[in-house]
Amino acid sequence: MKKLITTVAALAFACAAPLVAHHSFSAEFDATKPITLKGKLTKMEWINPHGWLHIDVAEADGKVVNWAIEAGSPNALLRRGLRQNDFPVGSELIIEGYRAKSGATTANGTSVKFADGRNFFLGASDGAAEGSPK
Repeated sequence: MKKLITTVAALAFACAAPLVAHHSFSAEFDATKPITLKGKLTKMEWINPHGWLHIDVAEADGKVVNWAIEAGSPNALLRRGLRQNDFPVGSELIIEGYRAKSGATTANGTSVKFADGRNFFLGASDGAAEGSPK
């Protein structure tokens, strides 16, 4: 009986661990601070639970700053018509989203526009970001 209880507890913990690690939009990002970023892709992380785009953005003073933009999961991006090979390093991208509450150069992306004019929903869910203006 003790072995059964230990096994059930271990399974419950294993199933719950990914849920604890995941965050909500409003915990990390500010829906009142939309941002548009234009820059060159330096890295694409095609990982779960969210993909990440990293782009170099030139500021008004010429300083180049690297931004990390949270995207949907690889599966969600695939369903929207995006593939990992759509993101070669050096690609010019325009990304719209919301800034991180911390002020870090991190954003939650809502859309990505490619130099050829293709425009895709990039967000982590199929609806508007939690708490964002509809």
